[in-house]
Amino acid sequence: MTQQETIAIERMDGSAAARAEAEFRLIYAEAFAEPPYHETEDDVAAAFLRFPSQTLKHAFRAALARTGDGEPVGMAYGFPLAPDTVWWDELTEPVPDDLRREDGHRTFGLMELAVRGPWRGQGIARRLHETLLDGLGAERVMLNVHPGSKAPAAYRAWGYRKIGEARPLGTGTDLRHVMLLDLR
Repeated sequence: MTQQETIAIERMDGSAAARAEAEFRLIYAEAFAEPPYHETEDDVAAAFLRFPSQTLKHAFRAALARTGDGEPVGMAYGFPLAPDTVWWDELTEPVPDDLRREDGHRTFGLMELAVRGPWRGQGIARRLHETLLDGLGAERVMLNVHPGSKAPAAYRAWGYRKIGEARPLGTGTDLRHVMLLDLR
């Protein structure tokens, strides 16, 4: 890997992402094995039990970054939050009803964004983010991020603001920052 290496970003729909699941899994496993996440093989397997059903969701979209040789180096994916989403219920403090209102189109949930270590610091995460959101009809993007990582600073630089903290339901994971990006 060199700084001059060309990285191609491909936007995908759900069926294309499902076919590339092994590449998404490889990136996820490597990126989230590091501190502060410390995800194990079992954690990765659990996360990717959901991936096939996520790729079937309405308006699922993904972006995959590869080197010129086809090596996967980064990924992002998400889908619009459903009217009955539990994301708002995971917040540790309530937010106003007008903020938590969902209609299946209003909020795009950014489920994952990751770049493998050797390719970080080259703007790939930002390119993945831009590719994923290009042409998106949502009013806003919401995500959960580990506060001990470098990611919250990047998201703030891209215009996100913290709206609260959450612990994903049914997990013993650390609190996450919940961040929102207004698109309009």
